[in-house]
Amino acid sequence: MILYEYPFNERLRTYLRLEHLARRLDELMAREHPTDHHFALLTLFEIMDVAARADLKADVLKDLEKHRHQLEGFRGNPSISERALDGAIARLDGCFSALGAQQGKAGQQLTESEWLMGIRSRVGIPGGTCSFDLPAYYAWQHRPVPQRQDDLQRWAGSVAPLADSVHLLLRLLRDAGTPHKVAAERGQFQQSLPQGRTFQLLRLRIDPALGLIPEISGNRLLVSVRLMRQEGDARVAASSEDAAFELTLCG
Repeated sequence: MILYEYPFNERLRTYLRLEHLARRLDELMAREHPTDHHFALLTLFEIMDVAARADLKADVLKDLEKHRHQLEGFRGNPSISERALDGAIARLDGCFSALGAQQGKAGQQLTESEWLMGIRSRVGIPGGTCSFDLPAYYAWQHRPVPQRQDDLQRWAGSVAPLADSVHLLLRLLRDAGTPHKVAAERGQFQQSLPQGRTFQLLRLRIDPALGLIPEISGNRLLVSVRLMRQEGDARVAASSEDAAFELTLCG
């Protein structure tokens, strides 16, 4: 099954972008080729760009505190494991403390490195990181693999508290949803959302064997899914087929 996610607000869009970049960074750092480490560094710069939003850190801290308060409300509930509850609250507290203790925005300390910022200023130029442009960076790419990986891990540590917090918040949000099967008639599906409840994330799983691509739109009142099919010339056209998929609304 292919999983598609659709955020209902700008804050969730930012969280999902950060999660996407953090996962890519982890995958690239674990590899050994200099080209992979080059793109790991570029991904780190992308995370810094996304994290540059002034109110992002405050939003994440607020969400961590909100989830902690919600979980505390389950104390004494016989259907809730106190051990599991304590573990979840401890993870929230750990992320809150680590992010709160960090000075400034995520990755801000990296801006003090003239060498790293020199690379960052060149990556937007096509071919701007060639050996004749940045000989010191070219030399770094020829260092032993463990040394490059240690450097990347150290630099990535400056964005780790934010990335860990966002990952935990998204996991808690996803766990709150209940999946159910739905059917799209002639490639179209719509569902009204209940009043008085706010959803933040839609998750859609569809069988890749169907060859269909969901185009999702939504607001606080309505969710709409239009199924598309990619033609041989890569053009995407609306499908008129009946199809089933799994839908989860998380709030």
